[in-house]
Amino acid sequence: MLKGVGGFEGLSDEQIGSLTERATVRSYAKNAIIVNEGDEGNSLFVIESGSVKAFLSDENGKEVVLSTQGAGEYFGDLALFDDEPRSASVMALEPCKVMIITKNQLREAITEDPDIGFSLLHGLAARVRVLTENVRTLALLDVFGRLVKTLYMLAVEKDGALVIDQRLTQQDLANRIGASREMVSRIMHDLTQGGYLGVKDKRISILKKIPSNW
Repeated sequence: MLKGVGGFEGLSDEQIGSLTERATVRSYAKNAIIVNEGDEGNSLFVIESGSVKAFLSDENGKEVVLSTQGAGEYFGDLALFDDEPRSASVMALEPCKVMIITKNQLREAITEDPDIGFSLLHGLAARVRVLTENVRTLALLDVFGRLVKTLYMLAVEKDGALVIDQRLTQQDLANRIGASREMVSRIMHDLTQGGYLGVKDKRISILKKIPSNW
């Protein structure tokens, strides 16, 4: 499974075995908090099945979703390279099974084979590039532009159509782009009425190219 994970795909079977023999597997129920913001960062989590969201929240319950991840992706790698606490919380969006490798176990593997560390750093660099692009989106686009970019980013092609498999509420979308649910609702209503989007059972389809301006 690790061979298909970004940051690990270049490793040999022997290197993969060095990691998996050290790892443990744990299951989490839907809505379980896997990582709390502020916790000690001492493990890397690789998702075997299910999906999760990474988010920030304040004392009033306001939430900003940083990302969602599914099988074949991982999180918690940033804390492996410093001694700082977790910078975000992670919650299971559905029942999940994850492989857990502790910081000490990973250091042992890297000490034996430094190429494992370089592979992880390559994956970390890719994440920084994605973060840079997300900051650009938040800083330079208005709410409409951020919403449209997010819809396209989440969509995958199925039978000639662009479909977002995740069941997203308007609040979910608002949390992703740093906007109010009311604003997202207005934009989604207009795009649906205009025939650009189709929404069924909270699954969104992009029916035709969305205009650049609202």
